[in-house]
Amino acid sequence: MASQAFYLLVSIIVLLSAIVVSGSGSVGINYGRVANNLPSPEKVVELLKSQGINKVKLYDTGATVLTALADSGITVVVALPNELLSSTAADQSFADNWVEANITKFYPKTKIEAIAVGNEVFVDPANTTKYLVPAMKNIHASLVKSKLDSAIKISSPIAFSALKTSYPSSAGSFKPELIEPVIKPMLDFLKQTGSYLMVNAYPFFAYTANSDQISLDYALFKENPGVVDSGNGLKYSSLFEAQIDAVFAAMSAIQYDDVKMIVTETGWPSMGDQDEKGASESNAASYNGNLVRKVLTGNGTPLRPQDPLNVYLFALFNENQKPGPTSERNYGLFYPNEQKVYTIPLTKEEVKTGESTPVNTNTSPAPVAGEVSKAKVGQTWCVANEKADEKKLQAALDYACGEGEADCSPIQPGATCYNPNTLEAHASYAFNSYYQKNTRATGTCEFDGAAYVVTQRPTYGNCEFPTGH
Repeated sequence: MASQAFYLLVSIIVLLSAIVVSGSGSVGINYGRVANNLPSPEKVVELLKSQGINKVKLYDTGATVLTALADSGITVVVALPNELLSSTAADQSFADNWVEANITKFYPKTKIEAIAVGNEVFVDPANTTKYLVPAMKNIHASLVKSKLDSAIKISSPIAFSALKTSYPSSAGSFKPELIEPVIKPMLDFLKQTGSYLMVNAYPFFAYTANSDQISLDYALFKENPGVVDSGNGLKYSSLFEAQIDAVFAAMSAIQYDDVKMIVTETGWPSMGDQDEKGASESNAASYNGNLVRKVLTGNGTPLRPQDPLNVYLFALFNENQKPGPTSERNYGLFYPNEQKVYTIPLTKEEVKTGESTPVNTNTSPAPVAGEVSKAKVGQTWCVANEKADEKKLQAALDYACGEGEADCSPIQPGATCYNPNTLEAHASYAFNSYYQKNTRATGTCEFDGAAYVVTQRPTYGNCEFPTGH
């Protein structure tokens, strides 16, 4: 009997070990829509499915998007925007009505798995922090009434700047002014409801601000000597892991060791302004590709090696109407025309084989007619937005060739770039001429939404678009 009990115990231990070790994390993607040239939600769902992406995070509860996601098999995180926090916190009936109109109306056909109440509220200029936890509690109470509280989790993404100290990771701590008013009450709520902390972490910001001190290879998950934490002796081979463990340490410092975490935003821009060091297509591909490989092979962080990482990449598309530096409009894995900005694995199978799923070209029109040749890293061109209406394109073309002083002689009748004789083709050439003439400066490839930047050289037959000097 003793030997049987012993073998049973060993079997259980082996089984549990296998479960822990074999578990891998998940990769989702943020679907932002601050743009005027994106595909329809139905086409976006087709794109997600074709790429094996089965988790998506939104920044609102847009009815057309949630309807398109119905019966797709894609799980969804929706959001209650910061501007509704005050009303939600003050009035339970407001929360009830919001849940009825935005959650129960779509669930379960649309697989809503979580609600992000607010986004980076602590840095919201409108000073909405005091409303956060009361709003979270009221939304939860509404879910309880609808019997959805066990199916849908509630949390709120915090910016990494909520930490006062993040280096070394073991010294991670929250800003003192946040701890009692909001951090502890929020973590209490997450524990009580079986939810998790949502964190937005961008090693890019740390690198570009401290490139003289932080190794680019360390920031991109590439081979590097690593950094040893002077507080606990753990060795870090990536800045991302160090940042995540700093958040774990900050929670531990206030006795919340048992709260799980998901990374609701992380990414790297494929283009940036001159002072945004490290922003490039190759670096974006390295960061996101290596992160996906790490997440899907089941490795945790040095501090929490047994906890799989669950992340949402930022973002699905380049969004041409986002304010701020150039990088803000260039975090996408895809252009608005559904072409890939760069190629990375997105599924376990792709990680194993080293191959990536091609986009279905039948549903993904090229930015311009004709072939596309690969650009050198750092080169960019400006092309017409095929979804802009003819009047807008014509007005922008007239401006570029007139007041804008673009070189439009190659698109005149009989000239080398006259054919194909289409408005889109001629506008693309003129827009690019204007863009290159103005040294590809920020704002010179907008034309009120009639154009956007690409990193692959467009060509029309024998007409090849020039680059700047």
